[in-house]
Amino acid sequence: MTLKFGLIGLGMMGRHHARVLREIEGVELVGLCDAMGDPHGVAGDTPLYSQVEELIAAGIDAAVVAVPTIYHEPVGLTLAAAGVHTLIEKPVAHNLNAATSLVELFEDRGLVAAVGHVERFNPALMSLRSRIERGDLGAVYQIQTRRQGPFPARIADVGVVKDLGSHDIDLTSWLAQSPYQSVSAQTTYRSGREHEDMLAMTGKLENGIIVNHLVNWLSPFKERLTIVTGERGAFVADTLTADLTFYENGTFRGEWDAITAFRGVSEGEVTRFALEKREPLKSEHEAFRDAILGLRADTVTLREGLETLRVAEAAILSGKTGETLSL
Repeated sequence: MTLKFGLIGLGMMGRHHARVLREIEGVELVGLCDAMGDPHGVAGDTPLYSQVEELIAAGIDAAVVAVPTIYHEPVGLTLAAAGVHTLIEKPVAHNLNAATSLVELFEDRGLVAAVGHVERFNPALMSLRSRIERGDLGAVYQIQTRRQGPFPARIADVGVVKDLGSHDIDLTSWLAQSPYQSVSAQTTYRSGREHEDMLAMTGKLENGIIVNHLVNWLSPFKERLTIVTGERGAFVADTLTADLTFYENGTFRGEWDAITAFRGVSEGEVTRFALEKREPLKSEHEAFRDAILGLRADTVTLREGLETLRVAEAAILSGKTGETLSL
């Protein structure tokens, strides 16, 4: 069975969705939609529409929404009302009310709806989650993330917490298989915009794991790291390169016992795993396709996207008030 797809939004992210949709088996990209036209020239021979209703009328089974966040709600509701399975780029919506509206309508219509938290399909994080689940790390103590780099001109309607930080919030809860219990954050507004551009956040998950997130648009270098520390050592996942490294707690006891005891652990062997490095966006689309066909159920659901947005909004509020907020 070939699924007929439409793509709404042809900006920086939309062009990548267009490429991947054309590469996936069992999917036919039958129409594109963007009120601003085709700035990156991705349409080719594919029909291009200016209104979502025109794309729906062309006959689509599913759609990908890559418009600015403020438009996720109206576009998503239109697609849900028409019975179209939908993948919405992250964050799921610009606020909780909008996200709730999307969740309720898609669930009421019994449609497959997903959020584009693409990091869940990064080979390094997929391998890391399976190793944690298998018990390779023993008890997990802490999950740290660092996601920083220069300001991207493509973002205009949300701050760094919802744009970048939502990745880390989602992947942390997913890796630990536990929701957030509390958050405490510091934010800054250095670039003259109404939205925050730097976040330092600490928190705790319901299962007791402590978390730390550093996120910003103010660094002249790009970094995407996830560090999971536990009783047997630490995993370091670099999602830019899709590399996963394990730093093992050693068993060697030094002659200076007082120092050995003070350190708590000793340095052990370091292992860098050989992983199959498939493009995360392609894996995400394949999971969405298979969910529509009833073959898999590993997409990021709208309800999960709603919970990620709830934590992101709590972090923004905590940064403004200086309070630790309970979820």
